[in-house]
Amino acid sequence: MSWDETRETHLPPGMETLIVTRTRDLGDGFEVRRALPSAQRRMVGPFIFLDQMGPAVFRSGHGLDVRPHPHIGLATVTYLFEGEILHRDSLGMVQPIRPGEVNWMTAGRGIVHSERTGPETRAAGGRLFGIQAWVALPKKHEETAPAFVHHATETMPFLEGEGVRMHVIAGSLHGKRSPVQTLSDMFYADAVLEAGAGLVIPAEHEERALYLAQGTVEIDGIEFSAGELLVFRPGSEIALQASEPARMMLLGGEPMDGPRYIYWNFVSSSKERLEEAKADWKAGRFAKVPQETEFIPLPEDPPAPVRYP
Repeated sequence: MSWDETRETHLPPGMETLIVTRTRDLGDGFEVRRALPSAQRRMVGPFIFLDQMGPAVFRSGHGLDVRPHPHIGLATVTYLFEGEILHRDSLGMVQPIRPGEVNWMTAGRGIVHSERTGPETRAAGGRLFGIQAWVALPKKHEETAPAFVHHATETMPFLEGEGVRMHVIAGSLHGKRSPVQTLSDMFYADAVLEAGAGLVIPAEHEERALYLAQGTVEIDGIEFSAGELLVFRPGSEIALQASEPARMMLLGGEPMDGPRYIYWNFVSSSKERLEEAKADWKAGRFAKVPQETEFIPLPEDPPAPVRYP
């Protein structure tokens, strides 16, 4: 099944590409939508992967179970609108991830983590809805030491007024700067708009996109719907209005310092480095996640490394 398609429509002058995602069911009623990478656009700034998780409702006794798996050459950020995920990693970190919190995991030269529904949440059942993004690291930081940093909701900057509430997750936007330390010039924000509210996306970053998670918005009289990734042209200021209550992720930054290759959960500027990571995972040379005995094996017949962009 194709993860995305381009909706045939006239685009506003400030838009470069429109990506319409499709839902994929991973089982037990848990659905994901992949916005990046796509055939139409591989990266936006350093963002090389963007998945919408859910919304899903888990029955009592059921939940998310992503077994330990490795990463290199990227940072991951799991951001929730609803629900809770229990993060464990090979640094020994154990952290519940809850709505509005920022949990930034830098893989660098290598980290392993699991993402599961915790025992109390699993017993009760409930909803899960959020976004997972991968941020490719600059070449000079690809082999940096792995790290995990948690930021509570109350420590993060918010902008609020005229029907808009925006949470700046990373980087800076509209004069607000997040305390999250990043390794490249970028921005990432969660914006919630009431029906009729307007929002301007400034042209301060060269590469910018909007992922619409809920609701509909209009730009120059053209309507866009949930599950669509809107990629904007450099230098164009974008003014949008919510046709109904809407929630969106704003993301982007400076172009990467060269292409990146993706193989499974690995990202690198070097195909040789990907081969090394594959061999290390297959041979069990990555660090283990405490309290975990399971793991996701290296795919037996995955596609060859793909170059982005």
